[in-house]
Amino acid sequence: MNFHIITIFPESFKSYFSSSIMDKAMKNNLFSIELYKLNDFSKLSSKRVDDKAYGMHWQVISAEVLSDAIEFIFKKVWKKIPVIYMTPSWELLNQEKVEYFYENLKNDCIIICWHYEWIDERIVELYVDFEISIWEYVLSSWELAASVFIDSFVRNISWVLGNKLSLEEDSFSKKFERKKEYPVYTRPKIFKNLEVPEILLSGNHAEIENWKKNNLHK
Repeated sequence: MNFHIITIFPESFKSYFSSSIMDKAMKNNLFSIELYKLNDFSKLSSKRVDDKAYGMHWQVISAEVLSDAIEFIFKKVWKKIPVIYMTPSWELLNQEKVEYFYENLKNDCIIICWHYEWIDERIVELYVDFEISIWEYVLSSWELAASVFIDSFVRNISWVLGNKLSLEEDSFSKKFERKKEYPVYTRPKIFKNLEVPEILLSGNHAEIENWKKNNLHK
């Protein structure tokens, strides 16, 4: 999967995707990110990409600049590809929606990270296929939200997590009927007078599975 990210701050992504599981997955060519600095598409000598909103008191990303960036990517990949707009004003992302995107987004997609307040609504009408919100709050810019979405998507790719059970027995998984995961323990057996549940030490796999199902957090 190739994520084409339009952003004013491409450097925001470098530390997160150059560490841990995401870095390993990229090096194994399981997914890629391509960063497009929106200012590079501005025709102004100042490279400014925003303007004052009609009838409002804030700045909005220019439709012309953002359109040029999107069309550039379309030409680069030789086709129109799905466009995702990270925004606080749409349906909230959850695990079920992540699985939907994983099953339906193929090969390439564009992610728009807005800044200032919003993007021009005509971009939404002309180009945007999906709007994604990670929760009911507003961020200064949505590079962080884009990273959250990509991480949640990528961990569904085979071999990213290594152990298949890690994905199957995650919180909000189908196996757990979208409930939160059960409590987990490791050594020592007793820690500050709190003991590991005896059933987990029994070696009885059937009983352990029953314990897991009965101890899912709602």
